[in-house]
Amino acid sequence: MNNTVFPFSAVVGQEPMKLALLLAAVNPRIGGVLIRGERGTAKSTAARGLAALLPSITVIDGCACGCDPDDEDGWCTECLDRRSRGQMASIQLPAPFVDLPVSATEDRVVGSFDLEAALRHGARRFQPGLLASAHRGILYVDEVNLLDDHVVDLLLDVAASGVNIVEREGLTHRHPARFVLIGTMNPEEGDLRPQLLDRFGLCVDVLAAAGNDERVAILERCLAFDRNPAAIRQQWLAHEQNLSATLASACEVLDEVAYSQDDLRSIAALAGGFDLAGHRAELVILRAACASAALEGRRAIDDSDILRVAPLGLRHRLSPDVFADGSPGINSSLADLPVRLEIAREGTPHTTEKKTSPVTG
Repeated sequence: MNNTVFPFSAVVGQEPMKLALLLAAVNPRIGGVLIRGERGTAKSTAARGLAALLPSITVIDGCACGCDPDDEDGWCTECLDRRSRGQMASIQLPAPFVDLPVSATEDRVVGSFDLEAALRHGARRFQPGLLASAHRGILYVDEVNLLDDHVVDLLLDVAASGVNIVEREGLTHRHPARFVLIGTMNPEEGDLRPQLLDRFGLCVDVLAAAGNDERVAILERCLAFDRNPAAIRQQWLAHEQNLSATLASACEVLDEVAYSQDDLRSIAALAGGFDLAGHRAELVILRAACASAALEGRRAIDDSDILRVAPLGLRHRLSPDVFADGSPGINSSLADLPVRLEIAREGTPHTTEKKTSPVTG
């Protein structure tokens, strides 16, 4: 138990943000979470708290990329070489939390080769980057809007594929890089380009608490944590353990969560009603709905899951320009999602058969 981390369960309010983080932890293939909001709204606190909920991982001893001993198909280049020499052992470590600085260069992120060693001695020495360190954990980018666009694009590419491939001067190194990508930003300091916004799976806008009672609760918990972090961790230990167990269970059953053809048609019609470019929104909503059902302990999605996650998958993909003609704005349109989904349901042939698919994995 890390007494320096504020408990995730103790964060006051901000339920959409906490939901988005839990969904991404259940299924990293959702594509990461972008949290937009002003300073002091618990963005980084929640991200670090989520990392404390993740179960420990078993890794190949000596592997800087955190390869899973039971996933040979996903081993890095060095672990494949190590297997041929029979040098395999495993250890257990906490799930990693990697903080990527805004000043990070491409080589620092993806890794690099020791070219001098390669030229002089013919040795292929790969220096792992932050993507390797974050494998099977969380990669956190504060002020992601201030990061170089090329690096952001690279991060999103690897987050989507789950593999990092580095090629330099005829040398190639491949390693798994499956992580929960969490980016935070203050919109007052600049926004991300629309192309990069669309690459994030989920997005949530956080605001300071409006009610006085909620503000007082935030003050009390922060002051208590400053005085005695261990006591607050102990106070919320049962909540943290229950949430951690729920998260682990959801990860185990995710691939068993089923959906029907009717669900697919409704999600497609729901997203299509906003005239979005591309089809990422549909995939994100489906994957997030499956994660939502898994968190609830169910083996099939329903309308409550779709309506629960759709705002998180749609908000950042809706351009304010679309509503410039006086039609309802983004918030009003998202508030109408239940009506839109009902219309979508009525317009699709009804089926009862549920099925699962690799799209959830």
